[in-house]
This record gives sequence, structure tokens and C-alpha cells, in this order.
Amino acid sequence: MMVLTGRPKEYHMGLTINAYLVIPSKELKWRFSRSSGPGGQGVNTTDSRVELTFDIKSSSVIGAFHKQRLLEQLKSRSINGRLIIVAAEQRSQHQNRQLALARLANLLQEGLKPPPKSRKTTKPTCASQRRRIDAKKRRSALKQKRQSKPSTDD
Repeated sequence: MMVLTGRPKEYHMGLTINAYLVIPSKELKWRFSRSSGPGGQGVNTTDSRVELTFDIKSSSVIGAFHKQRLLEQLKSRSINGRLIIVAAEQRSQHQNRQLALARLANLLQEGLKPPPKSRKTTKPTCASQRRRIDAKKRRSALKQKRQSKPSTDD
């Protein structure tokens, strides 16, 4: 979790996702409302609940390739290409804003990661095939030995 003292830089310059991507603050839409969480007497008077909206489709700083990757990776979290982050855990609006910014940054970082390398199929070695067959033969012999009944000729 990103905890900043004073007024965070993200409010003025933008939100830094990585070394190559900074979301300008004009592309972040904020909405505030009354939180139903903790807050004592102030819960009914302060707008501490924060809703942060970021429109991936209309972003000017994300390239077409990365937009497509983000939309694909975050399709379960987005509505019409918009990411909506809600933070209402803290008692102050300031802390909830920081929390929402940190969540958005984490989501975008995860969404921009390249997919993992696909596994290259390999053939089992001769020695491993032999060991597997030998183990099966030993197990089979053990089970055969259990099934043998003593003869009545003795």
C-alpha cells in the first residue's frame, strides 16, 4: 500500500505506473460520497468514500497495443473500457484517495505484464521411460505375489 505524507504528487502530475507510463491527472475522474464504514459521528457529514474512474479506451498516453492488452486482461474488472476503483475503508477522504490510486496503479501494472512463456513440449528420455516401466513391473509382481494362493497338494 502506498502511504504518502502531505499532498501526494499524483494529484498534480499524474499517476506513475512504471518508468515509461504516467497517467495524467486530467484522465482520472474522481467521485466522492458518504461512506458507510467506520467514522463515528463524522460518517454522516463527510464524503470519505472515493470512486476513481479511468477510461482505458480514451487514454492518450497508452498505445493501441497496450490498450488492447489492458482491455483483455482487465475485462472482468472494467465496464465499457472504464476501470472503476472504490475505496471506503479509511476514515478520511485523503487516505481513501491514496488507496484508490495505489489499487489503480497495481491493476495497470498487472494488466501490462506480458503473458508468461508457453511451455515447450518435450519427449521423455529413454532412461526415464525405462525407470517407469521397471517400477510398473515391480508393482505388478508385488500384486501378483499377493494373489497367489497356497496349493492343496502339500
